Amino acid sequence: MKILLLLGFVAATLADITRFDGEKVFRLRPVLDDHVTLIKDLADSMEVDFWSPESAELVTIDIDVDIHVPATHTDMVYTILQQSNMDYQVLIEDVQATIDAQADNKASPRAHSYTKYNNWDTIQAWISSISSSNPNLISRQVIGNTYEGRPMNVLKLGKKSSSTKPSIFLDCGIHAREWISTAFCQWFVKEALSTYGSDSQMTSLLDEMDVYVLPVFNIDGYDFTHNGNRMWRKTRSRRSGSSCIGADPNRNFDAGWCTAGASSNPCSDTFCGYSPESEIEVKNVADFIRRNKSTIKAYLTIHSYSQLLLFPYSYTFQLAEHHSELMKVAEGASEALRSLYGTQYTSGPGAATIYPAAGGSDDWAYDLGVKYSYTFELRDTGRYGFLLPESQIAPTCEETMLAVKYITAYVQKNLY
Repeated sequence: MKILLLLGFVAATLADITRFDGEKVFRLRPVLDDHVTLIKDLADSMEVDFWSPESAELVTIDIDVDIHVPATHTDMVYTILQQSNMDYQVLIEDVQATIDAQADNKASPRAHSYTKYNNWDTIQAWISSISSSNPNLISRQVIGNTYEGRPMNVLKLGKKSSSTKPSIFLDCGIHAREWISTAFCQWFVKEALSTYGSDSQMTSLLDEMDVYVLPVFNIDGYDFTHNGNRMWRKTRSRRSGSSCIGADPNRNFDAGWCTAGASSNPCSDTFCGYSPESEIEVKNVADFIRRNKSTIKAYLTIHSYSQLLLFPYSYTFQLAEHHSELMKVAEGASEALRSLYGTQYTSGPGAATIYPAAGGSDDWAYDLGVKYSYTFELRDTGRYGFLLPESQIAPTCEETMLAVKYITAYVQKNLY
């Protein structure tokens, strides 16, 4: 009887996981205003998941538009596209098959691995063990809990010092489905601890500065992508009177809040929240950075996908006060990244380089006074999108380390 009950529970658990059989990701290339209108009409008439840009409102001519379409609508989409004479290609033939193929590193599913997409429970256990592994170089603190009550641990990397050191803040996983992002923060911690003492640059960095690492920003959302819906993006907060769940944490910071490129519709993937910092995760991070703003000299936030290195502003086309310096550093970091595998990155201010988006963490940190504020959009440029195979974790993290180390070395030499 017990076994039957257990099997029933397993079946029920599995049944709650959203499947994407037969669903496709199309890349559209609108070159006429009519094409743009068509894409927006498509989004109004059916459930379309925008991968890039992040919503229908951001679609303009001459940009690639990647959309994830339900199986029930793919035939209709094919017909509409053929009638429109718009160029398109199918990037992903079957979303579920691509999700299933992501785990192409055959490590043990339960053990933590730096070349696997670890689930939240595995990451949480890793945080506990790694933070007690080397008390002279690493410590952790809880900066608050998520909406669903999970502790948000920040790891502090740096040689212990009696005086306050300047610092850098690094976060990963603001958007739940961007799994390569969370893999990078774990990789960074591993590299920092394993190369301290042998790599002169890392040794110097951790001797002179502290690096705060938030391994997963949007923990509730990330957990849900493993146990509910792989394509979930937002937080998991609820509000009475609305059946829609969550807000976009990277539209919820107080930086031009809820203007360009953000939605006031609670059901939208780019919902800006009910007010700035309405999402407890955003408030926890903002409070931590505000408390430490006299020491934090750089803010780095890791996303995917598109291979971009962005800096303020995204909420306005106005150039940042330190635009030329930020651009110079971004181009140097992109060059360092490219030196390993030839991966091409584009650098520039968010609004002008991709599209306007208000309420982002990098703009907020910059306006607070954190001069070196950067957003990475990691691999790839759309072949797999958010579903980058595990076999690409190591090369992606290795090349990204070179860019991050380029920025941290520059910051270290140019403290303000």
